[in-house]
Amino acid sequence: MAQDPDPETRAELDSLVIAAEAGSAEALDDLHARFDARLAFGTAGLRGEIAAGPNRMNRVLVAQAAAGLASYLHEHAEGSTPSVVIGYDGRKNSAIFAQDTAELMAGAGVRAILLPRLLPTPVLAFAVRHLGTSAGVMVTASHNPPNDNGYKVYLGGIDDGSQIVPPADADIAAHILRVAAAPITGLPRSDAYEVAAESVVDAYIEATAAIARTPSAAVSYVYTAMHGVGWETASRVLERAGFSAPVVVTEQVDPDPRFPTVAFPNPEEPGALDLSFATARKAGVALVVANDPDADRLAIAIPDPSSPEEYRRLTGNEVGALLGWRAAELAEADAATDSGPNGTLACSIVSSPALRAVADAYGLDFQDTLTGFKWVSRATGLIFGFEEALGYLVDPEVVRDKDGISATVAFLDLASSLAADDLTIADQLDRFSERFGHFASDQISLRVTDLADIDVIMARLRSTPPSDVGGVPVSQIDDLKDGFDALPPSDVLRIWLEDGSRVMVRPSGTEPKLKVYIDASSDQGSAAERRSAAESRVRELADGMRALLA
Repeated sequence: MAQDPDPETRAELDSLVIAAEAGSAEALDDLHARFDARLAFGTAGLRGEIAAGPNRMNRVLVAQAAAGLASYLHEHAEGSTPSVVIGYDGRKNSAIFAQDTAELMAGAGVRAILLPRLLPTPVLAFAVRHLGTSAGVMVTASHNPPNDNGYKVYLGGIDDGSQIVPPADADIAAHILRVAAAPITGLPRSDAYEVAAESVVDAYIEATAAIARTPSAAVSYVYTAMHGVGWETASRVLERAGFSAPVVVTEQVDPDPRFPTVAFPNPEEPGALDLSFATARKAGVALVVANDPDADRLAIAIPDPSSPEEYRRLTGNEVGALLGWRAAELAEADAATDSGPNGTLACSIVSSPALRAVADAYGLDFQDTLTGFKWVSRATGLIFGFEEALGYLVDPEVVRDKDGISATVAFLDLASSLAADDLTIADQLDRFSERFGHFASDQISLRVTDLADIDVIMARLRSTPPSDVGGVPVSQIDDLKDGFDALPPSDVLRIWLEDGSRVMVRPSGTEPKLKVYIDASSDQGSAAERRSAAESRVRELADGMRALLA
């Protein structure tokens, strides 16, 4: 309380202490929850609920993180002055967390550059490379619940603007803990930080618009920013690229940290796209395009008469497969006449095997990585990468992170080229199945209140591994806890089944969930027959995994 500069969290803590001293067991439990542990700094940086205490997101924790990161940057500066660019979105406290970071970085002797206003995460990722800074900080909780916020760190130099990975995360965490041993009131602050020029945003817009190869005004679409920061930047990019203006979901187009029209501001969540579907039905458009609140993810929906909403959201695997196919086609078209296409398609290990099938068909390299774009972005020779959680990296030379705006450009460009041949995205999905096989996937998310429950389930699966899943015999189980092949250690089980299907089990890196990913494919019969066979097998495996987890 004594070192907290925020009157809101200070008052919150004061009331808890008073209540606990008066005998409230609930208040005492709340204090234990906030103070018995510390919000850990890891490869995802920091992310948590905005509230008082070291196990929550607040100005004290952010100040410690900023000073710790500054110390880390000085340690690795090799005689030069380190630098950092700082961005922030429209969530509660994002602007003040970013300003605190700028002041503390400047006070620590780091050249600090604050982006000119709230902007999407991809603009910050771009700015790290564009400005040639040592690091970048983005204050965002992406698609988490409204009262969460976070602190995402990127590194320049040899890391080329990617998110941090081990051992940098542990090194930064150690610096933060050393800072946290003393009050933040003793940390030097300075207002000698810079505010980036608009030219940084302009450069991002120009580079992202250039992704379009065959823009057309013929494709009609709805766009939603989901109460986030995507629209201002995305609208300028789309106009510059030559696409027609979308029909906008007006209720969700402006930043609003309350996220009043959605229960959970994640396009993957049930109901999150209801307003978009209603707008699309009224406008009769061919596509629904949705960015999450910090615009690093993209969701796509297409007309589907069989759906109650009359639109169906494509899975991240479906969008990733189509964009990966587009990338392979472009690589082939751009290749010299005397050689084939070259480059790497990459996706996380829990994403669909469909991308590997594309890479094999085009003679491209393929690499699977651990979950997260901190890993996907580091694939050697990368030309396209994705992960099933609606993340796509379509222009690695511009942004080394998932980018929902550049992915929007690439997807609309694909839709434009198809429309020129009187084809739809639904047609392209069928063509994919006919050429590469149909790849079906499903996901089970088991949310828990006690994180220890996840450890218990993972330990049980390791000690008593299943012999079959849904009646399909298990042929092999890969335990990644100590690393596997070229993959670093990770708390993941990969279960291979005798029919070639695959089940992945891992704890979520950002939420209290155990996640199960199920993939099956079929290359026999027509596109419809392949789809039916693969989806039927996925349903059987999902039922089998639910029984195992129960």
